[in-house]
Amino acid sequence: METPVLGAIDHGAGSATLTKSVDKSGGYAAWRALSTRRCEISDDMSIAIVAAAVAFGLSAWLTFWFSRPGSKLYNILDHPNERSLHDRPTPRTGGVAILIAVYLSAIVAAVCCVAPMAALGWIAAAGLLVAGVSLADDWFGLPVRYRLIAHFAAAGLVVVAGLDLADLGLPGASSVLPALLSVPLTLLFIVWMINLYNFMDGMDGFAGGMAVFGFGTFAVLAGGAGHGLFMVLSLIVAVSAGGFLLFNFPPARIFMGDVGSTLLGFLAAALMLWAERDGVFPLWIGVLVFSPFIVDATVTLVRRVLRGERIWQAHKSHYYQRLVELGWGHRRTVLWEYAVMAACAASALSIQGREPRVQVFGLALWAAVYVVLMVAIGRLEARARSSRTPRGLD
Repeated sequence: METPVLGAIDHGAGSATLTKSVDKSGGYAAWRALSTRRCEISDDMSIAIVAAAVAFGLSAWLTFWFSRPGSKLYNILDHPNERSLHDRPTPRTGGVAILIAVYLSAIVAAVCCVAPMAALGWIAAAGLLVAGVSLADDWFGLPVRYRLIAHFAAAGLVVVAGLDLADLGLPGASSVLPALLSVPLTLLFIVWMINLYNFMDGMDGFAGGMAVFGFGTFAVLAGGAGHGLFMVLSLIVAVSAGGFLLFNFPPARIFMGDVGSTLLGFLAAALMLWAERDGVFPLWIGVLVFSPFIVDATVTLVRRVLRGERIWQAHKSHYYQRLVELGWGHRRTVLWEYAVMAACAASALSIQGREPRVQVFGLALWAAVYVVLMVAIGRLEARARSSRTPRGLD
């Protein structure tokens, strides 16, 4: 059954609406462009290569510039606190470099590849809102309530654009949620992704690496689905993070700050919703790709709530922080995290489009893996405490 895509791409005179085919088993058929102006995948690849080169170079150059003492943004420093894993003030404006690289490259790519869908403007505006509030917070500090208001407002713009969880696909099943349920769930999903990415940005090379693996995987999935614009934009975000990562890999010369972390979290959520709606890949695939961040942040939040802790206060109880505190250090911990990210990406690519039982098995396997990893970290901590206990006092 052919159904029109919401917020379809307008290609001007003589254009036609893009459609997708969704079979009842939950698998997505390939996109078919009815407009002669839509780029062929070979054209998309050419644009992707050029846009990626520009984004990477611009991000790397700006990050290097912002990390120098002579830069006007250098004085926006991240001073060590009780949550920090670093021991000296470090500039935290790398996210501004990512923001500029992503937006300038994306504008060019959207114009060259295909006329952008109507929702893309709303996503861009919402991303600027999130980044702008974060820059103000990095610069002079903002109360949490003001930041949350901005995050919910940005999420609202995404919903207005027609991206929500109304039609949610799962392995072997699908569900249609009423607006009274889908809209609040969408708002919470976006706001949580914004904030969890910020929570997880506490170790050299970590948030940038997740962006490279996560958005890079999105680009591969979109290329396989024949969605050129999605592929190019995802690749731009991935390589922009990669340009920043040149100066953020341990030992970091600069941090991305709230501007970068909240923007990347927002873009991850928005692209997942876009992919779900337009049949690029189901939402749960996106969650699997970003699960190294989602699982750590969500489980840690639940544990802190159950312990009655003040969840808005700084802490060092994320699993990656606990590994660093155990003496693993930034480099060793982040390299092991990269291995998990790569494995999640490979799993998502391998089970996308497979029969439901394979997909369910893949998700169940990763759930078991995360349980084993969390238990293992707990045992490492117990062993470390035992070794520090003087004999005769245990």
